[in-house]
This record gives sequence, structure tokens and C-alpha cells, in this order.
Amino acid sequence: MYLLGLSLILLALKYFAIGPVAQWPWWWIAVPFGLTAAWWSWADWSGYTKRKTIEKENAKKNARIARDRARLGLTSPRKPKK
Repeated sequence: MYLLGLSLILLALKYFAIGPVAQWPWWWIAVPFGLTAAWWSWADWSGYTKRKTIEKENAKKNARIARDRARLGLTSPRKPKK
């Protein structure tokens, strides 16, 4: 998402002719968009996106379970397994 944000900022700077970006050729503005597309393609192909989604869901689930156990008074210190 950071790369997409950078791409959009550069596009706006070029379009409105602000600063030194106004003098850059258009293909320099298009490069970050291409890198963004490449990143998203790689992330989907490699399973990175799915893993991150599963990690977030598991963290929410574990937090919810811990919160519910605390509300029910089921939190007791356990002996670590050896």
C-alpha cells in the first residue's frame, strides 16, 4: 500500500505540475505503478496475502478467547509443560 500511495502522490505532483516532478518524463511516474502491480502479483502468487490474513484472524480469535476466559474467571496460572 505504501508503494501505491507513493505512486498516487507522484501522479498528482506530475499532473498539477508541482515541484521538480513536473519535469520528469511520464514513464518515471508509471514505474511505481508497475512495481505495485508486481508486488501484488507476487504476494498473491506466493500466498503471502493469505498467510497475513490468517495470522490476523488467529490473533483476533486468541484475543477473543482470552477476553472471554477472563470474563468467566477461568484464567488460572498453569504449570508449564516439561
